[in-house]
Amino acid sequence: MSRRARASLAATGALLAWFVSTPEGLSGRQAATTFPPVLAGYVTRDVKLTADEQAQLAQGKPVTKLLDADASKEVGIFGAVWIDAPIARYVAAVQDIENFEKGENFLVTKRVSSPPRPEDFAQISFTPDELKDLKSCKVGDCDLKLGEAGLTRIRNEVDWSKPTANADAERVIRTLALEYVNGYLEGGNARLAEYRDSNRPTFVAREFSSMIDRMPELTTYLPNLKRYLLDFPSMTLPMADSFVYWQNVKFGLKPTIRINHVTTVSQPTHTEVVSKMLYASHYFWTALELRVLIPDPARGDGFWFVNVNRSRSDGLSGFVGSLIRGKVRGEAQKGMEAALTSTKARMESR
Repeated sequence: MSRRARASLAATGALLAWFVSTPEGLSGRQAATTFPPVLAGYVTRDVKLTADEQAQLAQGKPVTKLLDADASKEVGIFGAVWIDAPIARYVAAVQDIENFEKGENFLVTKRVSSPPRPEDFAQISFTPDELKDLKSCKVGDCDLKLGEAGLTRIRNEVDWSKPTANADAERVIRTLALEYVNGYLEGGNARLAEYRDSNRPTFVAREFSSMIDRMPELTTYLPNLKRYLLDFPSMTLPMADSFVYWQNVKFGLKPTIRINHVTTVSQPTHTEVVSKMLYASHYFWTALELRVLIPDPARGDGFWFVNVNRSRSDGLSGFVGSLIRGKVRGEAQKGMEAALTSTKARMESR
């Protein structure tokens, strides 16, 4: 089986992994009126929640819905739930990302210093199979997502005949990760990768821009955040705080190293928490997780937790992709519901 076919099959599991009160008697029409006006308009016009789904949400239950997306490369999922806890509690949890994202599926989660330091990436490692794949990597045919410059660095700096070859390869990868993060912090999306793992180059910045251009959450409701996501670091936002972190996560058939940029923006009417994927060693081209926390004093001291995830990958195209799309989308919806339930329980338990 070719590398491309293996990658398509493996991406199935990866995508599945990625998409981790009103009285009962109210009608759907009545329940819809219990939301803040902007949220009510969004879930009705853009997400297209039915009256029954809005009633379920108003009753404090998690609601999820698949969003329109190009089925050959993208998955989009909406989720929302009422959380009876202060917004500051959730924001503090995200800031403590190393404890917030941990568990059996998170092998390592590491917040990157400001400015980044070499020791921030000291725990990056690869499995023996990944190192074996890396040894045979070439432009247009590689099981790891790397650019041409990275592949050239590894070829020039690693002597695979030496007993230290694996350690030397990981050292180069750690250096590349540090340089990549510094490049992004200095130059923004223009410094994101051009993956050369297959015969068709993938430009991360181009895929990201195309993906968020189709998100009404950003285009219609949060245009300043959209500009920030596209124009960082030249574009800044008042009342914003951001950091970069990387993690090694169990995805599909292989652990995947991801680098993310998280930004929290405090607004008078709501709080935005957005996580932008800068790099993934397998499966993904780009991804965005947008969380909007909306207070509702008429309901109580908690907040509406609105979550929208979108990702693009190379596992959904072609014949194999056509066979797995339905399963991927269905499991993504289940994963979102589980994540909402877990987040609600975690925030309310303190």
